[in-house]
Amino acid sequence: MAYNAANLTRLAGASNGSLWFYTSADAIAAVNTAGYFNDAANMLAIRDVVICVDTNTPTTHFVNVLSNTGSVVDVSDGTVIVETDGD
Repeated sequence: MAYNAANLTRLAGASNGSLWFYTSADAIAAVNTAGYFNDAANMLAIRDVVICVDTNTPTTHFVNVLSNTGSVVDVSDGTVIVETDGD
């Protein structure tokens, strides 16, 4: 699949760092690929954090923006949020 601008929402922050929420049926392996967020290059800044929710699996990851050339965005591999309940 591909990035969908309608699924990216800024939760907090400003030009010096923002927190974003993104939902997609895409697995984290697709979302963390360099270039996935290129269409959001004018919004995402280096060190912004994106909470990525895979609606297909479901899993949730934190990724941060590692680089943004103005046209090419690369995010980190992602840190999984453990979604287990032992009780």
